[in-house]
Amino acid sequence: MAKIQAPVRKNEKGSGTVTDLTYEAMGVIKVDDYPLFIANALPGEEIDYLVTKVNAHYGFARVLAVKKASPDRVEGVERVYLQAGIAPLAQLSYPAQLKFKQQQVINLLAKVKLPLTVAPTIGADQQIGYRNKAQVPVRTIKGVLETGIYRQKSHDLLPLSNFLIQAPQIDATIKAIRDLLREFGVPAYNEQYHSGVIRHIMVRRGQATGQQMVVLVSKQRHLPHEIELIEAIAALPEVVSIIINYNPKTTNVILGAQERLVHGQPYIEDELLGHKFHISAQSFYQVNHDQTEKLYKTAIDAADLQPDDVVVDAYSGIGTIGISVAEKVKTVKEIEVVPEAVADAKANAQLNGLTNLEFTVGKAEEVMPTWAEQQVKMDVLFVDPPRKGLSPEFVAATLQVKPAKIVYISCNPATLVRDLRLLVDGGYNAKTVQPVDMFPLTNHVETVVLMSRVDK
Repeated sequence: MAKIQAPVRKNEKGSGTVTDLTYEAMGVIKVDDYPLFIANALPGEEIDYLVTKVNAHYGFARVLAVKKASPDRVEGVERVYLQAGIAPLAQLSYPAQLKFKQQQVINLLAKVKLPLTVAPTIGADQQIGYRNKAQVPVRTIKGVLETGIYRQKSHDLLPLSNFLIQAPQIDATIKAIRDLLREFGVPAYNEQYHSGVIRHIMVRRGQATGQQMVVLVSKQRHLPHEIELIEAIAALPEVVSIIINYNPKTTNVILGAQERLVHGQPYIEDELLGHKFHISAQSFYQVNHDQTEKLYKTAIDAADLQPDDVVVDAYSGIGTIGISVAEKVKTVKEIEVVPEAVADAKANAQLNGLTNLEFTVGKAEEVMPTWAEQQVKMDVLFVDPPRKGLSPEFVAATLQVKPAKIVYISCNPATLVRDLRLLVDGGYNAKTVQPVDMFPLTNHVETVVLMSRVDK
């Protein structure tokens, strides 16, 4: 079989017009139907490029010059934000970003032949400084301890103190801790030799309360100059909790299983839709507070909840959705696999004076089939799964239980449309998909879909 010959070679220069923008926010130029993927290139732009990598079916290039710029291009974006993947859409105007995200959902629905209406993307009032959580690696560069972010698809650390999309208060805390680690001579972790001490700094912040939690991820249980270091960090603005997380493994997983509270309380507090929540170090909590309120309100309004409804909140985490709807319905049944998150959810229900929530620890795809066999009553099912979407077992159990409504909140439109196809084939219909921009300047988009059972 003859080897396919690409029409371009590595280090070859060329010129062309960008025809498309991929989901990863890469511009596309085709050379004899052979696609070149190019970062920081927008549709309609005429550019000069240099080919950097060639495969049999596609290649990569980088921009040498923009000869004709898109009217949607934003100038003056610092290159580091594109290199690191922090803000891959920062060079695209915000209205164009919202249209791009809407179009991504339209394209994916077309692939599975679902003729649903995709509403305009709900935008964010604040496009920078919105993240309430940061996980920043700590490394030594040229003999100096640095914090920053990895260059895309590498472990080359780019030193950085302004992360653009993180809350500026979080950036200030990380910078201050970096300086304290230098001052006290605490060694940064070295991946190559599995030596050193501090691997990551994690900071969470409650937007409504201004409370910050600092988590120092360490290769060893105790830090050099620990007492003095913790006292100095505790004196920083907004810090109410400091935790040392112990991660001795040679792994890319950031947090270890063991942690130790060394200052303050083991949680921070925040508010969503008028309810209070305690958030611990390893609990899942949406990173964009204001857009989460828009997302949840969209989902709750779509559900049209009634006082006699029994609601199931699968993948319930610390109970944010279930607690937000509990006062509107008869009962909320929560399913969550992480025991610590369930403990948080129970505490949060008590914190808000709610008594009509029931909690089950387990995998949603294992609990739902059991409930299907037991013919558990279920009027509305909320699902907010991880990026991998719903498992076949979960879908099968849902079709057996037959809730009247399913409200699907998705962080990955590719798995969303796969699951929608299965649910539609199983007897549900949907009319509209509502994208919500939870992560401005990035290529990610969340969606909300209401599905209703079709009586046959």
